Amino acid sequence: MTRTGPASPPLPSSPPPSQSPPTGKRMLSEQVYAHLRDAIMRGDHAPGAALKPQDLAKEQGVSLAVVREALVRVVGDGLADRLPNRGFAVPAYSDRRWQEIAEARRTIEPVLLRMSVERGDVDWEARVRAAHHRLARTPAYTPEEGEYYSEAWSEAHRLFHRSLMEGCGNRVLLETFDRLWTASELARRWSTHRNPDRDGVEEHRRLEEAALARDADTAVRVLVRHLTLTAEGLTGEN
Repeated sequence: MTRTGPASPPLPSSPPPSQSPPTGKRMLSEQVYAHLRDAIMRGDHAPGAALKPQDLAKEQGVSLAVVREALVRVVGDGLADRLPNRGFAVPAYSDRRWQEIAEARRTIEPVLLRMSVERGDVDWEARVRAAHHRLARTPAYTPEEGEYYSEAWSEAHRLFHRSLMEGCGNRVLLETFDRLWTASELARRWSTHRNPDRDGVEEHRRLEEAALARDADTAVRVLVRHLTLTAEGLTGEN
């Protein structure tokens, strides 16, 4: 059976001859966007907090137009909301979108995992084991990155879950997984911050063991519980 792997990232393209590389306002907007995105991910802006363009412009030493352009991009990432007549704000814990994303993940990811357990080859097993080893050896928190997960741990976490799904061999389903993962990143950080006693290390260990043992029923059960705990961390449910 022929299996497809994850899509390779597109090669960067050069700007058309008639265009020059981004400069000025565009570069400033890119810098402000990156700063604001990282700040929200670090927890510098609390859930529900207003993102005031005037304050951000003063803080970053740029124009309001530059800040607004960056804010629109952050809204597109799902890391902020644009509120009618109220400007911009970080989404709240109670935002219904988080539960909708969690429901979508609990619907789709168990299907991908079951397919991976059934279809994955030895190379898939090796990738899962390596990704879990990296995750287990990566510190979840670093003092310089604030109170939420570090970027290195977040990437190791994504790669572990992605490797579990890759055995399905279906690129379209994997693209759906990628979109849902990105959409849920902020909620995932908030959830763990609100439930610091959760044993994520054990959850990931059990998930790896069940998948590599080719025990699809147990792997799916562990995954569903894993995803449910993340959603419950935002609602306060137990």
